[in-house]
Amino acid sequence: MLFGNILSRTLLAILLSAISTTSVYGQDDTEGVNYCSRKKRAHIHTVQFGNFAKSSARHSYDVIDYKLRLDIYNSFVPAIQTRAFKADVTIKFTADSSITFINLDAAYYSLRVDSVKMSGTSFTHNGNILKVNLDRTYNPGDTGQVRIYYRHLDITDGFFYVYTYITPVTVFTDTEPEGSRFWFPCWDKPSDKATWDLTAKVPLNVRLASNGLLKDSVVTGDSIYYHWVSKDPMCTYLMHITGSPSFSVYKSYWHKVSNPNDSIPFVLYTRAGDTLNNFKQNMPLAVTLYSQKFGDYPFEKIGFSKSWGAMENQTIINLYDWYFYSVGVHELAHSWFGDLISPATWADIWLNEGFATYSELLWKQAAVSDSGYSAVQNKYGRMIASDAPGWPMYNPAWLTRTPSEDTLFNGPITYYKGCCVLGMLRNCVGDSLFFAAMKSYTTDPAFMYKNVTTAEFITKVNTITGMNLDWFFNEWVYNPYHPVYQNTYTINQSGSNWNVEFKFKQTQTNTVFFKMPCKLKFKFTSGPDSVVKLMNDANNQVFNFNFSRQPNRVIFDSDSLIYIKAGSTVGVESIGTEAPERYSLSQNYPNPFNASTKIRFAVPEAGVSGSENVIIRIFDVSGKEVEVLVNDNLRTGTYEAVWDASKFSSGIYFCKMTSGFFSETRRMVLLK
Repeated sequence: MLFGNILSRTLLAILLSAISTTSVYGQDDTEGVNYCSRKKRAHIHTVQFGNFAKSSARHSYDVIDYKLRLDIYNSFVPAIQTRAFKADVTIKFTADSSITFINLDAAYYSLRVDSVKMSGTSFTHNGNILKVNLDRTYNPGDTGQVRIYYRHLDITDGFFYVYTYITPVTVFTDTEPEGSRFWFPCWDKPSDKATWDLTAKVPLNVRLASNGLLKDSVVTGDSIYYHWVSKDPMCTYLMHITGSPSFSVYKSYWHKVSNPNDSIPFVLYTRAGDTLNNFKQNMPLAVTLYSQKFGDYPFEKIGFSKSWGAMENQTIINLYDWYFYSVGVHELAHSWFGDLISPATWADIWLNEGFATYSELLWKQAAVSDSGYSAVQNKYGRMIASDAPGWPMYNPAWLTRTPSEDTLFNGPITYYKGCCVLGMLRNCVGDSLFFAAMKSYTTDPAFMYKNVTTAEFITKVNTITGMNLDWFFNEWVYNPYHPVYQNTYTINQSGSNWNVEFKFKQTQTNTVFFKMPCKLKFKFTSGPDSVVKLMNDANNQVFNFNFSRQPNRVIFDSDSLIYIKAGSTVGVESIGTEAPERYSLSQNYPNPFNASTKIRFAVPEAGVSGSENVIIRIFDVSGKEVEVLVNDNLRTGTYEAVWDASKFSSGIYFCKMTSGFFSETRRMVLLK
């Protein structure tokens, strides 16, 4: 019990550190994505689930239904509060090939199997695999049932909780990605969805919730037997129970968008003193918004319980606190992305978390502002560019080997990048096609209540948009990292006209070239701005633009629609076309400077130093390169570049120009 309490306190401290408490006029500004990611990455297990991935071998049968009976009465008794319980599970299956046995996941650390019945004749339980020998050969299409009698031991495993830190006790499960095997024998991979029938024995004062609808609750002596049934199939990691003597039940109804006369129960399992007004007001609105975007809420109950963390258990979402309802908004989105349509493998996890994160932003866009939506997208992009590990969102290694939770639920990759990729897809195809593709995806009978691969999602998007967007998904989903731009432009005057030459350049070496549409905004010394949209589909690509007004600046990606990027765009203005006698780098001006400074340099005729390629770099006082202003072949003449140092801290910097054998350095002082 002591270790369990220490574990609970550790989890609570981690979860509370994820919370921001800003709230204005009922608007919860907390980002649910952060809470979700940190909670799942902080999920502490006595035994790491990665050790149990051996069951990824070929699956020879399909589970149709789990019928689970639990006696968890003693888990709620204050004098006992044991994690030990007796149970049995009846597993209905259909053979996919000729089989004489079935293998199930059953963690030996937590479970002890006593016997098997029905179609099961004998068993072995070794290496966390439960092998059940069958009463005959089952050929493809044959259906059988095995009933397994087992015990859960009185140990802490991090999947079945007897939670005493908040009194009175709460008993619940939390099993993503592969922890269901710690509380009942099952096929514990997301690719096998099954229906659910649960009967649990608890004391009379306990209210217990699970997936689906409550069919009955039978009182026998000092006990109550809750019977929950889900007609809709689900992954094992979404199968859940939660119960406590402190639970009260709030119930109302949400009316379907497609048929307002049809309603679905909206149920909250709350505790005394809970503040529910914002949650009760905003969550039904979020259900409506998502139903408009992705089709009607797809299940028979909209349920939330207050235990700990944030987990999208199908029809009974688990939350730590009602106040931060944006966490609920994020988890609610999983009802479509993760529950209704589940990942075929853990390599497809971004179809869960990236989509739920983006849906949370759609809620913010609808409930707060368009500017808030864009600001968060760009914030996520900056976070990815500065803190993303070196693997792609779709990692083929995860097809057969489940990574650690810290990797699987990595914030920058699984959550933020997935969100940004969907936002950039929307920018590429436009709102109409984007939302048509998303709704077609979530309402396709071939996908609903089933499992989907990344490739199937891409095919759906290509079909609905009428575009071949394989290039987009190849860049952003199947490859790691992001583009690093070192764009340059030059402004030259010819009589009363001005020419702007813009050069797109990507310098990343650890991933692919990123073909992307973008906008260039031209600013002038007088008159309105001019915006041009174009496709950058090759590296070192050059575009020329002619104007009758004098341009003085070009802004790359002016609407900040390429959310994930790094690098810079530097303008070089020609201020003289006469051929200088030699290369030179003048002292920047002003110096010292605040925010920006101008750097003048000269390029002689070709052949003076054997090269016309000019490179101007900025270094900090430690000698670290912080910016490349110019890296290009320039015609002879005198130029000026502007260094925007607004993102750098005060201090001494050095500007170094090289070209062939020429090299010169100037000292600059940034004062803010």
